Amino acid sequence: MKPESLPPPDASAARAVNGMTGVSSGHLRNRRTAWSVRGDMPRSVGLALSVLGFLLPFIAWLVLSTGGFMDEVFMPDPLKVLHSTLNWWSDEELLSDILISCERIFGGFLLSAAIALPLGVMIGTFAPARALLEPLTDFSRYLPAVAFIPLIMLWVGIDESAKITVIFVGTFFQMVLMFAEDVARVPNAAIEAARTMGATTSEVVKLVILRAARPAMLDTMRSCMGLAWTYLVVAELVAANSGLGFAILKAQRFLHTDKIFAGILLIGLIGLVTDQAFRWLHRTAFRWHYLRS
Repeated sequence: MKPESLPPPDASAARAVNGMTGVSSGHLRNRRTAWSVRGDMPRSVGLALSVLGFLLPFIAWLVLSTGGFMDEVFMPDPLKVLHSTLNWWSDEELLSDILISCERIFGGFLLSAAIALPLGVMIGTFAPARALLEPLTDFSRYLPAVAFIPLIMLWVGIDESAKITVIFVGTFFQMVLMFAEDVARVPNAAIEAARTMGATTSEVVKLVILRAARPAMLDTMRSCMGLAWTYLVVAELVAANSGLGFAILKAQRFLHTDKIFAGILLIGLIGLVTDQAFRWLHRTAFRWHYLRS
């Protein structure tokens, strides 16, 4: 007896199966993970990794300083640095040093931003201003601020204005060019749409360009604030008798490396707080910038 022949496969069913398989494999292939391009991860995992990345240098410092790998004169252990910081707070007016350094940093930074913002908008918006000012600014940003210290002392003097001027020189030219780039990245489509609707030049600048560039400009200010903190020790070379940078330089003369470490860590901590404040301000002022489609 001949076995019954199997019925031919249903073509539509085969296509359905193949379609489901293709969708499934495509879904697996396109699934976003933490290691995908611009992938995401749970907030708790991200926080744990951030803490770990922050702690790794301190763990290495602890191992090197307590394991006998380096002399404590050149690398004091964290407990000694903490003890030095507490003594600085109680006996040597650490709070006063912090406040005077912050005053110098914010004074130079705000002065730089107040002048750099309109210049950057002009360079990024108008071709004649760009042709006139951009080459000079490109040249000037490569001049080291340290080289200007003798001239600043001759022109400005050795009082607080000299320290603020060093911060200003160190941040101004970079800020001008970064503001100009922020303005230049505003899409032409928005500008042309405003012109089509009859907007004047001043209205285009004020209502289109500046509004579109505000998030990038605040990021530029955050970056330049970090640059300003790197010039603090340089600024306090100019006949200073107080401030975190001055304390670091004074400790260097007497080989008090524990106080040097304390001053460096305090500058980094204050800079981190400032950076996070700018991030918070950015997220608060431009919530729409973080919306995902």
